[in-house]
Amino acid sequence: MRFGLQLGYWGAQPPANTRELIAAAEETGFDAVFTAESWGSDAFTPLAWYGSDTSRVRLGTSVVQMSARTPTATAMAALTIDHLSGGRHILGLGVSGPQVVEGWYGQPFAKPLARTREYVSIVRQVLAREDKVTSAGPHYPLPYAGPGATGFGKPLKSITHPLRSDIPIWLGAEGPKNVAMTAEIADGWLAIYYTPRLADMYNEWLDEGFSRPGARRSREDFEIAATAQVILTDDPKAELDRLRPFMALYIGGMGAEELNFHAEVYRRMGYGEQVDEITRLFRTGRKDEAAAVVPDELILDTTIIGNEAQVREQLKVWEQAGVTMMLVGVRDMEQFEKLRPLIES
Repeated sequence: MRFGLQLGYWGAQPPANTRELIAAAEETGFDAVFTAESWGSDAFTPLAWYGSDTSRVRLGTSVVQMSARTPTATAMAALTIDHLSGGRHILGLGVSGPQVVEGWYGQPFAKPLARTREYVSIVRQVLAREDKVTSAGPHYPLPYAGPGATGFGKPLKSITHPLRSDIPIWLGAEGPKNVAMTAEIADGWLAIYYTPRLADMYNEWLDEGFSRPGARRSREDFEIAATAQVILTDDPKAELDRLRPFMALYIGGMGAEELNFHAEVYRRMGYGEQVDEITRLFRTGRKDEAAAVVPDELILDTTIIGNEAQVREQLKVWEQAGVTMMLVGVRDMEQFEKLRPLIES
């Protein structure tokens, strides 16, 4: 199992220690570093900027939001970074959620699976550069011929020849249909809130996708990259308490109350009653109370916390469940140095 450094997206200000962390990650043996975006900093710009300091690690997005860019614009950014990095880019894509797609990007969220399939198809056309790029739509018609069209649009082929025609495309997916489609059309799955306890369920979803006609990959050459907190500590209770507010936010406050994909993930784990209570408290402004009712077991299902021996044992469990890469968020160099023995061994 390999390790990736999950840089995430920026808060109110850019983090001050990112370059130091990336340098340490490359030196230590991390396989990749990843950036993300929500509704602030974008994913591509920091990846290119920080990636210029590296020579070995792969450079991935986890994830680029599809509604932020047309498929051709995303393909342009991907082929550009791939050239600049000497073929080290991983394009991680995700649909985000209706709150962001409709509230920030001003686009409808409808039919996320169909949009994803069409989006990935167009990106692959651009990267393959075998012919001019066309799409019958309905989500991303090329050339555009709908309302307001001049009629002058024509199919085009990328001016720049991609360094690689098969830049890996990994998809962020949470539900059964989305995960199955990921196994069918993508090269890897970016799993958020993964728990080894439900590996059999995930494998059923993945196997459905692998078995479809025309599936790109099989289990043998498909990547499963799970984002998780991996924390070495002699005081697990303090770390659990630190994580409770974040879990309450994502479970109770991220996305619409009626459609929160993160909450649904935890419902599938068996925490339906807890999710309802966390959501009720968070949505009525009682955020501290919402955090207080997040149970330890819910956090420990999707994180690894403990001393070095305990963490090593848990990493084996995740690997045996099928995870090929752990995407680890690291706050600072102090935490990184604690993780170093695990990466180097």
